[in-house]
Amino acid sequence: MYPTSVAESRLSRAARGAAELAGAQAARAEQDRSLSPEVVGAVVAAGFARHFVPRDQGGAGGTFTELAEAVPVIGAECPSTAWCASIATGLGRMAGFLPEEGRKQIWQDGPDTLVVGSVSPKGRARREGDGWRLSGTWPYVSLVEHSHWALVLAVAPGPGGGTERRILALPRSAYRVERTWSDIGMRATGSDTLVAEEVYVPDTLTFGVDDMMGGRPSAPAEHCHTVPLPAVNGLFFALPMLGAAQGALAHWSGYAVQRLRAQAPGAPGPGPSFYEETLARTAGELDAARLLLERAAARADAAAEVTALEAARGQRDCALAADLLVGAVERLFRASGTAGHDEGAVLQRLWRDIHSAAGHVVLQFGPSAAAYARHALNPES
Repeated sequence: MYPTSVAESRLSRAARGAAELAGAQAARAEQDRSLSPEVVGAVVAAGFARHFVPRDQGGAGGTFTELAEAVPVIGAECPSTAWCASIATGLGRMAGFLPEEGRKQIWQDGPDTLVVGSVSPKGRARREGDGWRLSGTWPYVSLVEHSHWALVLAVAPGPGGGTERRILALPRSAYRVERTWSDIGMRATGSDTLVAEEVYVPDTLTFGVDDMMGGRPSAPAEHCHTVPLPAVNGLFFALPMLGAAQGALAHWSGYAVQRLRAQAPGAPGPGPSFYEETLARTAGELDAARLLLERAAARADAAAEVTALEAARGQRDCALAADLLVGAVERLFRASGTAGHDEGAVLQRLWRDIHSAAGHVVLQFGPSAAAYARHALNPES
């Protein structure tokens, strides 16, 4: 949608090759409800898995700005692939909160290890020796079929008779996958169910959720690990939506050109002004959403310390961008005519994908608005 920048990042340039392959296989991936090994390999080769991996483990130690530039490139061709690329990047960052020994184990074969996971509290863990005994069932784990490791959230007994929330890292041999993904959109993400049964996890492969939420890694790490999760979590889910919306606008624009060229003077149906207004308003809303997401990414990269208000603003901006993108693509879909609603039409796939992505809990505007207002109206909170 946008011209290639002279300063385009290496990740963004590499993403173009993955995008081309993903777009060519998008229809088949929808049917399979999973990405092909070739597409997953292209995403990994582009550098998404290693992007936030600490440099002392061979990773890129990358920035959120680079991610904000690269993910939409793939999303314009296949939002499911962009979603998986973004999630793999986010989970690679999350693994950076492990103790140093755990990091070494995760990336012992190199920084391109594919980590997936879930931060839904669907597991139960109990203390056992120098570790934890874990069981649980986590649905909606994108890309799990192709994973090497998984990070899952569990509730465990805490000090003083209370409970604590912990993230535990599991090698692929420690869990099984159940094919349960049946959403109408983002079908190719393969967001199936991960099941672990009485798995022993040593302390070196766990960390507390509060450390991740507050951006407090247990060992020296990259700047990206010092950013509180709420400030950037929405980026991982909204950026694929931005790509999907850009792809939808490109497809609709081609349709509009054909309609205008074929329209005889005085013929019934929408005139040029209908298409002009639809194009201009939609493009403007996409620009607004893009600027919101780029600002959230740039602030996370630049800030020596992200305040609670700034974290809430990042959360708000991602949710607001998601709302703008849904509305923009909804307008395109309504303005596409029956041809755009055909089962084989790319536009209807992008329309389904963006609605499915917008359903993610992180992108709901109500909770984001409440968090932002709480800190904006009470600066001391």
